Amino acid sequence: MYVCICRQITDNQIRDLCRNGASSLTDVRAQSGVASECGKCGKLAQTIVKEFAKSTQFVNAG
Repeated sequence: MYVCICRQITDNQIRDLCRNGASSLTDVRAQSGVASECGKCGKLAQTIVKEFAKSTQFVNAG
């Protein structure tokens, strides 16, 4: 699903960035440009980053 229409960034691309070490919206923005034009996608992008962080904590706990 497209998260950022301005930059054509999808939720899967954001998750891929997180898998490759991005741990905050600032990291994702620096690498992809998400939330850097109109900014309307910032909240959703932030939610995806946080959900990814929670899911990896759960996986790493086992």
